[in-house]
Amino acid sequence: MSVFPIRFLTLAVIAFHSNSFAASGQEQQLFLLIRQLDTLDTLVQSTPRFEAPESNARYRFDYPRLTQDIQHIRQGVKDYLSPSRAQPRDPNELVGDYRLDAAHAEPWP
Repeated sequence: MSVFPIRFLTLAVIAFHSNSFAASGQEQQLFLLIRQLDTLDTLVQSTPRFEAPESNARYRFDYPRLTQDIQHIRQGVKDYLSPSRAQPRDPNELVGDYRLDAAHAEPWP
């Protein structure tokens, strides 16, 4: 299991929450964030689908949940950049817990 996707997502979220740039610069940063999320999604999708868990591994990484959160973040940024009306807030929160119990883990399709 690689920690690269987690580090990449963390850096993307930090860049998103930075308030040190102007409005036009902020939009450029958000477009960059969407590209980074696309790259991260590609990396996650290219991970081995049927990774055999290690015999002593208690947990596995929950890639489907990470993919859902990436899509959720991407959609939120796109909605911000091109709002259809007043700025509604999505009440759904990111799960953030990507650790699966190996005994109850579903195979990644």
